[in-house]
Amino acid sequence: MATAAPPFTSVYELDRNHSSFELAVRHLELSTFRASFADVDARLSASDGVVEIEGHVRADSISIVDPDFRAHVVHGADFLGADAHPLLTFRSRDVALGDDRSLRMSGELTIRGVSRPVTVSGTYSPPVTDPFGLSRAALELKTTIDRRDWGMEWQAALPDGGEALGWDVEVTAHIELVQQA
Repeated sequence: MATAAPPFTSVYELDRNHSSFELAVRHLELSTFRASFADVDARLSASDGVVEIEGHVRADSISIVDPDFRAHVVHGADFLGADAHPLLTFRSRDVALGDDRSLRMSGELTIRGVSRPVTVSGTYSPPVTDPFGLSRAALELKTTIDRRDWGMEWQAALPDGGEALGWDVEVTAHIELVQQA
């Protein structure tokens, strides 16, 4: 899976205008609820063929707009607990880039002050020069976590059986990065 020549050789910072970070979870066993985060940051650093990726999102920047629902999900202790834990963070431990532009990495995800190992897969687009002379690269990343691993154990039984909210949460990141001078 390793590449012959490393595609990244320096530091790349997030282009917020061309990136998105989202979560998806099953709701009432019939649809998928999706939300995104507006306040995000990410960085890719590469040196001597070793790539490191780190990033964070502000919990209170989630796209939920209903004040009561937002207070329960974002600020409440049942879910993100944003008042006590304002940042969700990720830091890679091992990043493997394939010749076919595949990407697989292990890392540590911290939510609500709880850090757990996760495996992330996806693809990368090696650097290209944009019309303004800047070097840009991209990552498309995905992982699925069990929210209980981070203490988010709220649940409600449905009258006909089943659960109101899925345990698995799919996290996706579409990241465009700009090489730093």
